[in-house]
Amino acid sequence: MRVTVDEDLCVGDETCVDICPAIFEMDEEGLAITKIGPDEDVPEELEALCREAAEACPAEAIIIEE
Repeated sequence: MRVTVDEDLCVGDETCVDICPAIFEMDEEGLAITKIGPDEDVPEELEALCREAAEACPAEAIIIEE
């Protein structure tokens, strides 16, 4: 599973960081980014938290690719 954040959609409410700080962080502009590269797989033990973060994102900015 891979995860990215669409920076054009992100509103910076930090829900993803609250849910899964091992994968998400906020950048200098106050928008969410991932701590892993777009070509890196999410560690299996964090997949459920990434899905939860995507479902909780008010802007639907988190993109998950299986």
